[in-house]
Amino acid sequence: MKPFAELLDRLLYSPQRNVKLTLIADYCRSVPDPDRGWGLAALTGTLSFAHAKPALIRELVADRTDPVLFGWSYDFVGDLAETAALMWPEPGGERPWPRLGEVVATLATTHKSDLPGRVAAWLDALDATGRWALLKLVTGGLRVGASARLAKLALAQCGGRAPEEIEEVWHGLSPPFTELFAWLEGRGPRPSSLAAPVFRPLMLAHPVEADDEAKVLADLGAYLAEWKWDGIRIQIAATSGGTRLYSRSGDDISAAFPDVLERIRFLAVLDGELLVRRAGDVASFNDLQQRLNRKTVTARMVADYPAFVHLYDILFDGLEDLRPLPLVERRRRLEAFFARAHPERMDLSPLVEVAGRDDLERLRGGVRGAPIEGLMLKRKDSPYLAGRPKGLWWKWKRDAHRLDVVLMYAQRGHGKRSSFYSDFTFGAWRDGPAGPELVPVGKAYSGYTDAELLRLDRWIRDHTTRRYGPVREVTPALVLEVAFDSVHRSTRHKSGVAMRFPRIHRIRWDKPAAEADRLESLERLIG
Repeated sequence: MKPFAELLDRLLYSPQRNVKLTLIADYCRSVPDPDRGWGLAALTGTLSFAHAKPALIRELVADRTDPVLFGWSYDFVGDLAETAALMWPEPGGERPWPRLGEVVATLATTHKSDLPGRVAAWLDALDATGRWALLKLVTGGLRVGASARLAKLALAQCGGRAPEEIEEVWHGLSPPFTELFAWLEGRGPRPSSLAAPVFRPLMLAHPVEADDEAKVLADLGAYLAEWKWDGIRIQIAATSGGTRLYSRSGDDISAAFPDVLERIRFLAVLDGELLVRRAGDVASFNDLQQRLNRKTVTARMVADYPAFVHLYDILFDGLEDLRPLPLVERRRRLEAFFARAHPERMDLSPLVEVAGRDDLERLRGGVRGAPIEGLMLKRKDSPYLAGRPKGLWWKWKRDAHRLDVVLMYAQRGHGKRSSFYSDFTFGAWRDGPAGPELVPVGKAYSGYTDAELLRLDRWIRDHTTRRYGPVREVTPALVLEVAFDSVHRSTRHKSGVAMRFPRIHRIRWDKPAAEADRLESLERLIG
């Protein structure tokens, strides 16, 4: 446990990305199997324990501390693991630390009734940092600024491999990854992934910035154009070893979309956009959001929010790797595959005729209110390359909407932000029974600088009118200019609307709250 605790502690206090990469790579080099594999599994979110839950931690701490004091402390700190680790009574005396592999095995196999005693014994043996690391492991919420992507990059650095090689074998492996480390250290063969439904890194596009426009427009005939749909980018991996759906980051989302998965009767790896469609019409992103991030879905949910896929590209046709082919050839192969396989719940994303800048502007401006974010421009000769290669694919999104709203509630963040009010709920005005009233229309936690966060945090503490645990209601006096991609009807919000990807564009310290926008301004943007 000690190397793992030290790793988490150093990751938390090392904001630089390259430092985090080095820390994870050094951990993988220096810690023996299987502990390093279990540590890697924790960092990449591939560990879960049926009976080890946050409620267990709360019960253990409540038995050993003043529950009122714990509640106050938790409210101030904002992190359960950190609060419990600091408040846990020091038993005194030296005790041996458990190995990480021992902890993982015990959490996975111990009966629910016996688990509190085992966890308490470990907490008694560890110091404050060790207790914090153990509790992070138990609750599954590390929040130390180390994503699964970062861990895979560190593995590539550790073994002198390309990140794409790690990504392509990753989903065919399971903790504690002994065969992966054997390959990286030259002690074994590369884990086979050809027949497994593994994730292949997606090819991504660059936004068209002002400096890029002239270059792209001058060579417009070299590109294919297609719509940028307002769904989520996915990869369908259908092989002899199974079938899976992956998000753009490589997360397995198969369980949330059985209606797509169960209709796949082909062997191919496809790139596409997942959306909800009813009676031939694409629904809003808000409808798709009802099914995202779910481990299971009900039959009612599948019926109410039927999923389908617009297909963009084909990476593998059976076992044939098509990624080195130019885009125009891959498009021809995709069309031939589609005509042959007739996949249900899927269609081909149409190509768009673009003759010049006027066409681009007309098409971009004409998709307001539609489930389309803009246009994609892809070079006809581009192979399918992992990552975001410059100059091959471009995304030309429609301009964001902007609206002035009023801050209503603030909540503490997580990790490095756990001591700051950094998550903001804001509202727009409407006419109520007693006059103008605010109704929530969105929530944002990005778009501001560290200096602005400090000022916002001070303002919130000085203008709090009511508390609800980690949430504060504030005086309706601060105006935020928010940017957002679109707005949709929503039965989940009191206002009846929901913003798509809201972020703070400016803090309007100078603007009176009474001059902020009204709900009708949002409703007019609904297509």
